[in-house]
Amino acid sequence: MVDAVDEPFRTQLTVRLRDGRTLLGVDLPGPCTFTSGNGVDILWMGPDEYLVLAEPGRQAELETALREEGAAAVVDVSAQRNVVRLTGEHAADVLAHGCSIDLESSPPGTCVQTLLARTGMVLMAREDGFTILVRQSFSDYFKAWLTDASLEYVS
Repeated sequence: MVDAVDEPFRTQLTVRLRDGRTLLGVDLPGPCTFTSGNGVDILWMGPDEYLVLAEPGRQAELETALREEGAAAVVDVSAQRNVVRLTGEHAADVLAHGCSIDLESSPPGTCVQTLLARTGMVLMAREDGFTILVRQSFSDYFKAWLTDASLEYVS
């Protein structure tokens, strides 16, 4: 079984830092990981770049807090990507149809920018499945691919 759920209108803020060890009271993640706490996920996107992911409608609140913490730059990119949660016992199997990342050996907390079905995306490995951030312009293609890749796991 595989379950795919859209998480529409998620808050997404790109943050650039000069230095620091925490954002919004959450420890900064290292390369290819994410950390969670205080209602946010913080994804490592590059040496001084992070993506803050939160529930819908928190853009202004979090942007203000991040600027007060001394972030070098904060940009609201909430409309850039759609967020999909993929869960179920065959979630990794479905993704393996189009992804070169070895998801079976990617522990929870792993976060990578990769290609999935020739579509650039951000893939987060969680305890209960995966969160996928796909660019808005590729969203329909991704959903069609996901439906096709899941067919063999439908009972």
